[in-house]
Amino acid sequence: MRLRSVGLIVTLALNILQAPLAADAQQAGRVPRIGYLRAEAPPAADVEAFRHGLREHGYVEGKNIILEYRWADGNEEKLRSLVAELIRLKVDLIVTSAPAATRAAKEATTTIPIVMVLVADPVAFGFVASLARPGGNVTGFAFLLPELSGKRLELLKDAIPGLSRVAVLWNAANPFKAFDLKEVQTVADALRLAVQTFPVRGPNDFDGAFEAATKSRANGLITLEDPFTIAHRT
Repeated sequence: MRLRSVGLIVTLALNILQAPLAADAQQAGRVPRIGYLRAEAPPAADVEAFRHGLREHGYVEGKNIILEYRWADGNEEKLRSLVAELIRLKVDLIVTSAPAATRAAKEATTTIPIVMVLVADPVAFGFVASLARPGGNVTGFAFLLPELSGKRLELLKDAIPGLSRVAVLWNAANPFKAFDLKEVQTVADALRLAVQTFPVRGPNDFDGAFEAATKSRANGLITLEDPFTIAHRT
């Protein structure tokens, strides 16, 4: 999934770089510049796969393309200032990962092309008008994150046939996680599983959440994926 996603990002980015905006920049002798914005630092393998995909299409970082990386280290409040930095650098395109980074970029510019990834429902979030005709300056692809959260619960049940009570760890500061919670509850009802949610909002909340989950006598746990939980996955 990781390499496939990066490949799609590369394809979309290259399509936009071939647009008149990038062509004009190249004719003027300026190397195209791409901003890569995430709320959390990605695994090194993701970044290398992104670079590798660009190289396969003839784009070599530091030679005929410049990549500007900006990670918010799980702190979504920093995203606006990071987007402002990219705009000051006059990037030709911004690649965003997950809803928070995409929203920050969309609110900051209506002219710089934005390629979004890891967004569950870009129409519901207001990023695009429709999947068929996005409109505006945002494009990309929808990521079935809520459905995957439900699938993880199904896989956990398959792995533990006696599973009856599940703890769900999630970032309560992320309003987009409501979609995931709804999907998890739907799957839990179908599997006749009792679900109890344990919200966290900051790094200091994890110990209390796990202690409460233990006291609830849960015999399984799933985590709703988002930039904050990924940044603190250890």
